[in-house]
Amino acid sequence: MDEPTTGLHPLDVENFLTLLNHIVDSGSTVIVVEHNQQIIRAAGWIVDLGPEGGKNGGQVVFTGTPRDILKNGTTITADYLRKSL
Repeated sequence: MDEPTTGLHPLDVENFLTLLNHIVDSGSTVIVVEHNQQIIRAAGWIVDLGPEGGKNGGQVVFTGTPRDILKNGTTITADYLRKSL
């Protein structure tokens, strides 16, 4: 899914996460391209692309769990997530 939460209210994002969790719990894999911090924090695994956007992006700059990126991440995404805590 590509940015499925764009424009959603935070409560709608929570409902969306519930649906995603049901899909995962049924044994399926879900891949989401997302910038919403609620979704990133709820992910089982993060693949962070960067180091920037456009022609300066496209490199895998981090892989790991949300906990890993908060603890050890040195990317723009890691900084963004830490600031929003």
